[in-house]
Amino acid sequence: MKVFVAGATGAVGKQLVPLLVAKGHEVAGMTRTDAKADQLRSVGARPVVVDALDADDVGRAVGEAEPDVIVHQLTAIPAKINMRRFEDEFALTNRLRIDGTDHLLSAGRAAGVKRFVAQSNATLYARRGAPIKSEDAPIEDDPPAQLREGLAALRHLEAAVTGAHWTEGVVLRYGWFYGPGTSIALDPLGSQVEAIRKRQLPIVGRGTGVWSFIHIEDTATAAAAAVEDGPAGIYNVVDDEPAPVSEWAPVLAAAVGAKRPLRVPRWLGRLVAGEWATVAMTELRGAANDKAKRELGWQPRYPSWRQGFAEGLG
Repeated sequence: MKVFVAGATGAVGKQLVPLLVAKGHEVAGMTRTDAKADQLRSVGARPVVVDALDADDVGRAVGEAEPDVIVHQLTAIPAKINMRRFEDEFALTNRLRIDGTDHLLSAGRAAGVKRFVAQSNATLYARRGAPIKSEDAPIEDDPPAQLREGLAALRHLEAAVTGAHWTEGVVLRYGWFYGPGTSIALDPLGSQVEAIRKRQLPIVGRGTGVWSFIHIEDTATAAAAAVEDGPAGIYNVVDDEPAPVSEWAPVLAAAVGAKRPLRVPRWLGRLVAGEWATVAMTELRGAANDKAKRELGWQPRYPSWRQGFAEGLG
């Protein structure tokens, strides 16, 4: 098929584009700067330099590519995030999830796109009820102030994609990324690993927040599966083992040769890192991947973060 990948040089795109090419698809990779065009050519894709926030620019690019499928992986997440300025750090990503989504959908409709696959996030489930959530579980309706705009952007993206009845809309709710090119990695972008080594990432409170992880390679195989097959709808793309912070943080520290994380009371965590970071450490809910495995025919290479932290951070 002809596949148009928006965000082709981001963390997921770097993994996804060569995988799609290897599967025999004709890939047009959208990136914001000329500097990254060679990267796309080197893996067999045709680079398309486009401002994702310019509707006319997006429309022209998609129209020329005539894709069967659009894959929306647009984000602008900084390598190092100041959790106390979380809304500022994610402001551009929020715009891409609102305006960028609308521009891609409009262009896709005009081009007769048959399928539209978009990136969302599995941390948006309500902080009540069961610790592990399936796709039909309620979304958080009272988020921390730092997360309100981000959650509104994700709600917009999901509603727009799944509500586009002229195409098959697929939303992939990814878990926490780790692996090469992410913040949990051994490479230069691994800011969280750096913080763990310096004992600057403590366990807040009892560390009861449940996290669902996904290796960056497994995000790409899930997206490729969604490109090729499966019913329209929403899917959690996470590994098989959601786990509380108190369980995974010491394992990650040991995997990168760091001392066991410190523990701090909740009030201190809120003071230092802000409410959202504290909520993530103490109240977050995990996600189940049964639907993605069943309906997309997808299996993660790293079914557990335990294996991934030991083998897949480099």
